[in-house]
Amino acid sequence: MYYGYGYGYGMDPWFILLIVAMIFSMVAQTKVSSTFNKYSRVRNRAGFTGAQVATQMLQNAGIYDVSVQRVAGNLTDHYDPRTKTLRLSQGVYDSMSVAALGVAAHETGHAIQHDVGYAPLALRSFFVPLANFGSRLAFPLIVIGFIVAGGGSTLVTLGILFFSLSVAFTVITLPVEFNASHRAIDLLVADGFLTSDEIGGAKKVLSAAAMTYVAAAFAAVVQLLRLIAIFGRRDD
Repeated sequence: MYYGYGYGYGMDPWFILLIVAMIFSMVAQTKVSSTFNKYSRVRNRAGFTGAQVATQMLQNAGIYDVSVQRVAGNLTDHYDPRTKTLRLSQGVYDSMSVAALGVAAHETGHAIQHDVGYAPLALRSFFVPLANFGSRLAFPLIVIGFIVAGGGSTLVTLGILFFSLSVAFTVITLPVEFNASHRAIDLLVADGFLTSDEIGGAKKVLSAAAMTYVAAAFAAVVQLLRLIAIFGRRDD
C-alpha cells in the first residue's frame, strides 16, 4: 500500500497537470487584461458608451425591468438575475471604447438569457449556493479526514463530493459564458453599435475573457481528479 503523492518513485502526473492548469490560468488572466487595455484605447465610431449600449440592447429585446448601474472596480461587470441588475464597471459604463461595448454587450447577453429562460443559466443559478456550500466545506473535511484516518474515511469522501459541486459549477459556466458572448457579437453588429471592421476588437476581448473560464474549469477538473487519484490509492 503506497501513501505517497507520486506514482511509485515518479512525480504525480496530476500534479504536473495542475501546474499546467495554473500556468494556463495566469496566461489567460494576463491575456484578458492586455487585450481589454488595448481595445480600451480604440473609440467606437458611433460614440456609444457601454451604458448606452446595454440600455438600448435591453430595450431592443423588449426587456424593461432590468436596471443598468455603475459599479466600482476594474472588470467587475456582471448581471445579477436575483435583482435583475446589470452592473458595469467604471471602465465600461462611461467608456466609448470597443472593449467597453464588448463587455457591456456580453453582460446584456446574460440578461437576455435570463429573460428567455436559457436553461444553462438557470442550472448555473441553481448551482451557486451548492457550489458555495461545497467550496467552504470540501477541504476542511478532507484535511480532518486525512488527520483522523489517514485519508481513507467517509469525511474525505464527503469532502471530495462537496468539492465536485464547485467543479460542476465551473463546467456549467462555460456554455453560459460562450453563449452570452455569441449573443453580444451578433447584437453589436445587428443593432449597429459596431461596424464590421470594429467588431474584431470586441471579439478578441470576449474570446480572451472566455479563456479565463476555460482555464478555471480545467484547473478545477484536474484538482478533483487528483484528489480522487490520491485518496483512491489510500483506500487500496
